[in-house]
Amino acid sequence: MTGTAGLLRTPLYEVHRREGARIVEFAGWEMPVEYTGIRQEHQATRTGTGLFDLSHMGEIEVTGPGATAYLNYMVTNDVERLEPGQCLYTCMCGADGGILDDLLVYRFPDMQGGERRFWLVVNASNRLKVVEWMENHLSGDAQLNDLSLDTALLAVQGPEAQEFLQPGTEANLEELGYYHLLETKVAGIPAVLSRTGYTGEDGFELYVAWERVEELWNSLRQVGGIVPVGLGARDTLRLEAGYSLYGHEISELTTPLDAGLGWVVRWSKPDFLGKAALSRQKEKGARTTIVGLEMLGRGIPRQGYPVEGPEGPVGVVTSGTFSPSLSKGIALARVDIGCRAEGTELSVIVRGRSEPARVVRPPFVRGSVRRG
Repeated sequence: MTGTAGLLRTPLYEVHRREGARIVEFAGWEMPVEYTGIRQEHQATRTGTGLFDLSHMGEIEVTGPGATAYLNYMVTNDVERLEPGQCLYTCMCGADGGILDDLLVYRFPDMQGGERRFWLVVNASNRLKVVEWMENHLSGDAQLNDLSLDTALLAVQGPEAQEFLQPGTEANLEELGYYHLLETKVAGIPAVLSRTGYTGEDGFELYVAWERVEELWNSLRQVGGIVPVGLGARDTLRLEAGYSLYGHEISELTTPLDAGLGWVVRWSKPDFLGKAALSRQKEKGARTTIVGLEMLGRGIPRQGYPVEGPEGPVGVVTSGTFSPSLSKGIALARVDIGCRAEGTELSVIVRGRSEPARVVRPPFVRGSVRRG
């Protein structure tokens, strides 16, 4: 669905308007940034259950006899390790090691005949670029299908998410592990349901047919005890959890090693796109990294603010906000590798003033997310 100035709209656009959302442009879409207020929606997710429309995200299906080998070449992490029903966080890099996107890989149960079936869940701003990149490297025995405009995505997040969702779900959610998926029905609607999220809290992501997501949204809202949450609180939640965001901590100009994401690079794989460049960088050693900063005063850090040490500039804030949970400023920042130690005292230049800060190890807030 296309709206003003050629921007795309999710199937829930009119629902968001009726819910009183403030709509903004985001990654080529008209999306709700807040309903009742960012702080209220943030706290509702931290203490109860929040409902997010993420239908702008991209879903790309890969099937065929060569699907596993193809994907293992396209991303940095090891797709071969995935069992049916598991999810994997990874990066897709260019030949120079720059990050084209950070994404999730879902492995479904094998298809009839034993062929494997995967989904890649990619950032909305990168979908077309990723699809083109993948098509340019497509092997003859793997097939690619962009499902993005046929697939809607809702997230149910918070410490009470399982309790809220279980009565309307056929599956036993207690048995669904972190970063695992299954195909079930939610409120009678067929869905792919995964125990994943971007808030630091326990929760689920629900992929349903584009034309049925409004029915699902309304069913969930009728239960009571769930709060619609916009992109504003989604950003403060992910920042408190210490999660990177494309266009902030990561981009085509940064590698996984620059971004503190070396753990998603599986060096033991024979080859993958960007491996040669990343290997050279690994040998030389990364010069910068991403760290967490907590402000020691009243200053609020924002993206682009300079970070300084005792002898001058050492980096820049990549994401910053006032933390609703901690009632102080927090940030992720790209700094010189020598400044990464916890407890290192730095300063952030906030509107021309030097505000004291300290390096901390994210997450800033430990939520209810299940990692076992």
